[in-house]
Amino acid sequence: MTQRELPKKIAVLMGGPSTERDVSLATGRGISKALRSLAVDVVDIDVRDENFQLPKDVDIAFIALHGTFGEDGQVQQLLEERDVAYTGEGVKESRLAFDKIRSKEKFCENEVSTPEWETIEPHQHPRMPPPIVIKAPRQGSTVGVHIVKKAEELGPAIADAAKYDRELLIEKFVSGRELTVGILGDQALPILEIIPKGGFYDFTNKYPFLNPQAGGGAEHVCPAPIDKEKTVEIQELALRAFRALGLRVYGRVDVILSESEEPFVLEINTIPGMTEASLLPEAAAAAGISYVDLCARVIALSRARTEGARR
Repeated sequence: MTQRELPKKIAVLMGGPSTERDVSLATGRGISKALRSLAVDVVDIDVRDENFQLPKDVDIAFIALHGTFGEDGQVQQLLEERDVAYTGEGVKESRLAFDKIRSKEKFCENEVSTPEWETIEPHQHPRMPPPIVIKAPRQGSTVGVHIVKKAEELGPAIADAAKYDRELLIEKFVSGRELTVGILGDQALPILEIIPKGGFYDFTNKYPFLNPQAGGGAEHVCPAPIDKEKTVEIQELALRAFRALGLRVYGRVDVILSESEEPFVLEINTIPGMTEASLLPEAAAAAGISYVDLCARVIALSRARTEGARR
């Protein structure tokens, strides 16, 4: 996308009311800086709730909101009601991808390999024995996620996840390498491997700059040291998962490569982080795509989605 093809005025929506507000602000600041470097008129909007205001002459809203309200179709619905174009997926697709249970159903329907799973209500006991993963299905950034390896850990983990949802996802724990595959339209970016410093890739390890005292962090290796044939297999699996949810713009597919070298899709993020520690910009850079160009491509792909929906 050339400078001439970019929208003249872009509103960057950041912050939001979710538990990921601070991360979203960091993402928004990065995107805003990148777009300003392209001599675009950028307006930063700190979103607190559904009553946020936009200038009337905005050409497109760049959504940098993570978690609930931002990724789950709510802000997309509000923007459509206001007749404002926006980046990322549509209302229905955003809602589907944000819901880990509904996503699992789609993966199974489309023969996308994913760990064995079940759903329970907070008063119920999982049928699957530990080790398992308990997830609040409609949260982002590992909020409400617990790896349970012993029976005595089950009760507290369910109680915490139940703070966020009345339907919980129980997933068989798969030991292996943590991978993520960025997607830009039809392009799968180089695979990035995440090696957490401790525990698993939770909120603290994802965003160590938000709480340096916590000692979080992770090593990122991109491209991941995986042979060419297996790399292609994982990238194709990620693309199939992306399409299984009807996604067309951009996102990040999280994958576990088991100890027996079998890849399993865990979930898809439709508004992945774009902070200094984020995975998508790192994978894009490994493919020769700068941060500024990444932002421009997201806008171009989003416009193509909108134009396609109008036909």
